[in-house]
Amino acid sequence: MQSTTVRVNRETHVLLQELAAQEHEPASRIIQKALVDYRRRLFLLKLGEAYGALRSDAAAWKKETSERETWDATIDDGIDKDE
Repeated sequence: MQSTTVRVNRETHVLLQELAAQEHEPASRIIQKALVDYRRRLFLLKLGEAYGALRSDAAAWKKETSERETWDATIDDGIDKDE
């Protein structure tokens, strides 16, 4: 695996080493997990902002809810959920 160097301040380095020791994982894995979580959190934050903007536009929100109602009709399509 190819690697590179990333400069962090002392406080971040100490925290990284503590987490790596606590989790019994390499520091690189801790960074990877943190970045994956951060990316997911940003995605959800932006999604929430987008829905907020959609809801603030009455016409767009009506169109969205109407489309959901159309798709909700497919829930009762005769397929047993337990199959």
